[in-house]
Amino acid sequence: MKQYMLFDLDGTLTDPKEGITTCVQYALKSFGIEEPDLDKLEPFIGPPLKDSFMEFYNMTSEQADEAIAKYRERFSEKGMFENEVYGGIYDLLRSLQGNGMHLAVASSKPTVYVEKILKHFKLDKYFEVVVGSELDGTRVEKVQVIQEVLHRFFKDGKIAYDEVYMIGDRKFDILAARTFHIESVGVTYGYGSMEELKEAKADYIVQSVAELKKLLMREVNEKKRKEEENKAKEPGANKPKGGYGMLWKIFFPFIMFFLVRRIAANMVLMALQLLAVNVSVLDSAVLIRDEAGAITNLTGNAYVIGEMLSYLIATAFIWKYAKSALTKTADEMRLAHLKKEPVQNYIFLGLTTLAAVISLNLLIGLSGVMEASDTYQAVAQAQYSSNIFLGLLCYGLVTAVCEELLFRGVVYNCMRQFMKLPMAMVLSAFVFGAYHENSVQTFYAFVLGFLLAYGYEYFGNFYVPVAMHMGANIVAYCLTRSGLLHTGFASWPVCIACVAVAAVSFFMLTRQKKILK
Repeated sequence: MKQYMLFDLDGTLTDPKEGITTCVQYALKSFGIEEPDLDKLEPFIGPPLKDSFMEFYNMTSEQADEAIAKYRERFSEKGMFENEVYGGIYDLLRSLQGNGMHLAVASSKPTVYVEKILKHFKLDKYFEVVVGSELDGTRVEKVQVIQEVLHRFFKDGKIAYDEVYMIGDRKFDILAARTFHIESVGVTYGYGSMEELKEAKADYIVQSVAELKKLLMREVNEKKRKEEENKAKEPGANKPKGGYGMLWKIFFPFIMFFLVRRIAANMVLMALQLLAVNVSVLDSAVLIRDEAGAITNLTGNAYVIGEMLSYLIATAFIWKYAKSALTKTADEMRLAHLKKEPVQNYIFLGLTTLAAVISLNLLIGLSGVMEASDTYQAVAQAQYSSNIFLGLLCYGLVTAVCEELLFRGVVYNCMRQFMKLPMAMVLSAFVFGAYHENSVQTFYAFVLGFLLAYGYEYFGNFYVPVAMHMGANIVAYCLTRSGLLHTGFASWPVCIACVAVAAVSFFMLTRQKKILK
């Protein structure tokens, strides 16, 4: 757990724009340079002054030193107090300090000014260590500043780099932290842009002080939550309330979705049949007649249209529950996944899903389970006798999105609130499998349901399981529709090879980050 927090000053703790820019304006005026627009002087906030004067106004080293002297002339008297503490900073520092964390200021501004600013705004009491540059021009680089802070925190020389955060608004803070292999937190409410912080490869990027507090306090809050859970398990402890209420939040939308979809499907099919009887153009597209002209069944197209509309109607009934569950989880998920996932992890997840889908379809086909299930045969006959584009629209898009809103949006999101992640994943996958009502799809859906919940939790983004589900359905539909499962492709060596690919990809994914603890 992170115990040491290093804060930049300007643009992180305080907004110094007025003081810094007016002092730069004052210094430039001594060189005969008029700059009425203070916004143009914002790049001076953050980096060493000397570097900025030389970069932006092509000054020599000697001229830059002279400009700094003029800058300090005004800054020491007035400019340093033309400043404002960002809203929420006091509360943030109190929370961190109150939970035993060690706080420091690491600034490129001269230490003497940093100390005066902190004291003026009553921030000094929160910091154990305050390090800035020297008035003689030494220790101006942020790397040197951080090095000195670490030296003062860890006097024995054994620096616990993995227990340190560097928090700042500019690339200089991020790049310096990377030099020491310290995790960095970039803040966009200061004077560094999102693009600048991403380019510098900040480990985390937050957009407000409130978001920063949630990130820095995350481990503390998680520790407290676990302690409360352990206390609740002790004999005689008061059990948390709301267990039955949580079950209601899960199963009411599920049951309503199930029943509404069944009723809606029957009503849509009846309406289609009635419409086709009265509209001759639709007759052959919807109805199957015998030689005598009597209606024997509905076409695959009619069945798929009924499926699609019933899913949309059922989803409309549970939409508010899904939206509420997703909203409650979104903030927590986002804060847990501020650190950008490398592209390779998405590739590993994609390979796992693809290989699992292919191997499961092959396993089901080779084992003869498909032929043994009359229920599955009836479903398959309807699904695969429709127009292929209509089938892909229904199963590749509509059902995938609707089922994700119910099973990951509502069921899994509610389960993860009151049980451990592995149990929530397994149990939600079981419900997903049982929902499909036949032995073939139940097993397949259970495995897929677990992977969908895992992908959702791993990346913290609801769009990930949606994309996985759409891809899985499209691959499975095309495999069956194309007849590949009845060719030489459907063999045990191919099945075993796909299982191996899925297992290796999943293993590589878990090596990158462990979420099942």
